[in-house]
Amino acid sequence: MKKKISTYWVCQLGGWGTNIAISSFYYFNLSVRKIDHFFLLVTINVLLGIFFTHIMRMVIKGFRFLEKPINKQVLYFILVTIAFAILYACADIGLEKTFNLREHTELKISLLNEITRSALNNFFVLFIWNLLYYIFHYVERTRKQEFDTLKLQSLVKELELKTIKSHINPHFIFNALNSIRALVDENPSRARTAITELSNILRSSMQTEKLETVPLERELNIVRDYLALEKMRFEERLSIEMDINQNTLQQPIPPMMLQTLVENAIKHGVSKKVNGGTIRIISDFVNNRHELVVQNSGQLGDFSKENGFGLRSTEDRLNLLYQGKASFAIKNMNNEMVESRITMPVAPLH
Repeated sequence: MKKKISTYWVCQLGGWGTNIAISSFYYFNLSVRKIDHFFLLVTINVLLGIFFTHIMRMVIKGFRFLEKPINKQVLYFILVTIAFAILYACADIGLEKTFNLREHTELKISLLNEITRSALNNFFVLFIWNLLYYIFHYVERTRKQEFDTLKLQSLVKELELKTIKSHINPHFIFNALNSIRALVDENPSRARTAITELSNILRSSMQTEKLETVPLERELNIVRDYLALEKMRFEERLSIEMDINQNTLQQPIPPMMLQTLVENAIKHGVSKKVNGGTIRIISDFVNNRHELVVQNSGQLGDFSKENGFGLRSTEDRLNLLYQGKASFAIKNMNNEMVESRITMPVAPLH
């Protein structure tokens, strides 16, 4: 199958081809002076133009100028254009002089003046090239951001629907209410607390907030309610440990993300062990990153990110929200424990 030519090279060849057409039209229809080796000179000029604009593009991409603040982008834009206009002029005039391709009938001028005049002409050509390049990438980046936002919103809604289904599942409600009923006579105070916890979980599940992130503290409160209800069901078979750096409580995280990992840990880990197990939640700063870790008794076995919606959605949402600056991994720690680890950039708090 033939390899498709990239949009960049289509634009390059089309743009410089247009340059040849305009130069030829001007020479044959408007110029009053004959130029020896006209087509050779134009070809050399265009080939040098393609070469230097391609190198200029590599510099822009290599130093990530498009990711800089707008004021620095403008400065780099001007400096790079000037630098390559001079290089372009030196190479063009150098080849003309070396192969004696242009006869100067006018008054003899210095080499510096020739380079300066050529560099000015090249500056306007490269300025237009750079301007079009920046506009193209600005439009593409805006379109990608809009697409990512829509994709994230769709993913969050899908996750909300699946979370609502899992929480309003008759088995979940039956287990919770059955545990509460057993407490009504022997421990009325705990029964009232359990009803509040169940209410908080259901309310959280059915909220359709448009927030992309929530403070970790808010998410932890829902997770604590969920684990408290599960503790009634598993009793001594469920051990809960939390190691939370208090400075991380206001760090933003995607809503329902931690809850999803804890639910997976209960469903695919602790509940499958006869003697139950441990759920450990850790939040801390490591190497100037916010790390959120869920450890649980059990083994991955045949369960993986590929066949679990919650884990797939965790990875997708991190990629969309943080544009590759966050990561998610799940692995067997040893023969007894599984670890899910989320690493996110530290958000500045105001």
